[in-house]
Amino acid sequence: MPEYVVEPPKPIGLPIAGSDALFPVRRVYCIGRNYAAHAIEMGDDPDRDPPFFFQKNPDNLDPSGDFPYPTQSRDVHYEAEMAVALKEGGTNIPVNQALDHVFGYAIALDMTRRDLQSAAKKKGRPWEVGKAFERSAPIGPLHPVAEVGHPSAGRLELTVNGEIRQAGDLNQMIWKVPEMISYLSDYFELAPGDVILSGTPAGVGPVVRGDVMVASVEGLGTLRIPVT
Repeated sequence: MPEYVVEPPKPIGLPIAGSDALFPVRRVYCIGRNYAAHAIEMGDDPDRDPPFFFQKNPDNLDPSGDFPYPTQSRDVHYEAEMAVALKEGGTNIPVNQALDHVFGYAIALDMTRRDLQSAAKKKGRPWEVGKAFERSAPIGPLHPVAEVGHPSAGRLELTVNGEIRQAGDLNQMIWKVPEMISYLSDYFELAPGDVILSGTPAGVGPVVRGDVMVASVEGLGTLRIPVT
């Protein structure tokens, strides 16, 4: 066994519904503006242009069950999404074979320091300061494909303090899950442990300390996240 000059980071593992085993995380890819209504509310054209992706860090995924309001921001937004976890990887994956690479699905939130993201966008800078901060992706347990199949339709909803803020359907995705996997594999070598956040419907907005977010995806249950 090699020696390391500092203690190596602990592996990132996500819980799996109905199992004591964990899913190891390698990379986190996030697709931007994948629901037409959300693209419009963010000032973009919802036409089917090539998709674009940004990344969060593996340890941004947080199954702990709460969201600590981050520093350096006064405008933190929720974005409810479905996460896709891969069991196999590769390059140039055909669309009609892409779902064979999926292990399972989960409910997730892409929390965003919107003020910092907006400032970066105005200057043409990367988004990491707004997207890839600590614990910025609360996530629920993964549901294996063997249990839930491949959700391609179903209500996706987020409430804040019991009030519906986001409501959409998975069938409203501009780029579907197989297409996302195939497209990513043309630019990156995907691998087991990769996670894809598949986009959010319209209705994104701010939260403050004391709020309680509840995200749900039909067939995957609910995810309750208080803002602390």
